[in-house]
Amino acid sequence: MTGRWLVASGLGAITLAAAAALCLSGCANLGYYWQSATGHLRVMGAARPVQAWIDDSATPQRLKEQLALSQRIRAFASRELQLPDNASYTRYADLHRSAVIWNVVAAPPYSLTLKTWCFPVTGCIGYRGYYDEAQARALAAQLREEGLESDAYPVPAYSTLGWMNWAGGDPLLNTFIGYPEGELARTIFHELAHQVVYAKDDTMFNESFATAVERLGVQRWLDQAGPAARADYERYDERRRQFRALTLGTRKALEAAYDTKVPLPQEERARRKAETMARFRDDYARLRASWNVDPARLRLLDQWVAQANNAAFGAQAAYDELVPGFEGLFTSLGGDWRHFYDEARRLATVPKDERHQALKNKDSPRA
Repeated sequence: MTGRWLVASGLGAITLAAAAALCLSGCANLGYYWQSATGHLRVMGAARPVQAWIDDSATPQRLKEQLALSQRIRAFASRELQLPDNASYTRYADLHRSAVIWNVVAAPPYSLTLKTWCFPVTGCIGYRGYYDEAQARALAAQLREEGLESDAYPVPAYSTLGWMNWAGGDPLLNTFIGYPEGELARTIFHELAHQVVYAKDDTMFNESFATAVERLGVQRWLDQAGPAARADYERYDERRRQFRALTLGTRKALEAAYDTKVPLPQEERARRKAETMARFRDDYARLRASWNVDPARLRLLDQWVAQANNAAFGAQAAYDELVPGFEGLFTSLGGDWRHFYDEARRLATVPKDERHQALKNKDSPRA
């Protein structure tokens, strides 16, 4: 299990151009933008063409096999899923660390609504990414001191939304290249999907769209994959579906406890919140015991559950909430990828509440 099992990749990179754009209106946050720009440039600088790694006698055989697999997945993404055919994921970098960035999220004590940060390129998003883990955890601690619940979590991959394709595109990374076949395909499909459509100030729309593309795409990939890959993915995905159902139920219970339309004393809200979180952890312990998985593979998931709070649940919701609507939209368009992307682009231009409602209607029994 990996951190991505909980929250998928973020749109973390802010390039030098973005930092320069910010300075046109003031450089109060220049230090943050500088670490984002230079951090991404270091990632880009560490990347070499995949074929160069494969041809290098010093490259381990397992890595060569995974890199070759990634290129078959990359070609499939453009050919079968109509995802962008460009330089992204044709180079590889070993960062010698377990995550490319660490995202920080925060939410009030009685809400799952994430604090947002606004950037000149991506707009307002519900997280803040750091290439240095210590900086991310320092911000999370500062936010807790300000009375918010916070979380800093590792991110194995991110998208630059196609902005860096002129410089070689987003590279494959050691942080995810070792994933099993189905998971590697999911990751590549997800990140490429961010290059198709992006709505400023709407993390939920963007991440739900990319998650829908990865889910729909990986099923097509597995249709032509070997039986071992399909069986491995099914085992992994079943655990993911079970955990997702558990966290969805917990989010709904927390939302009910926090509903300001229901007049409740603060002490009662606190009691309901505590009971919901305790029940979540008890239910997870029972679910975990039923999986019969090497405990070492569940280390990051165990850690997430132990530290889960409003910020963690709020971040997870961004990747789940509108996915059924996007999947319903894809079905209603006869599984035509180009029409699906065109409609997603159209939705990205309408007001945020309107686009969310349209997708929720696609998920409704009446749709």
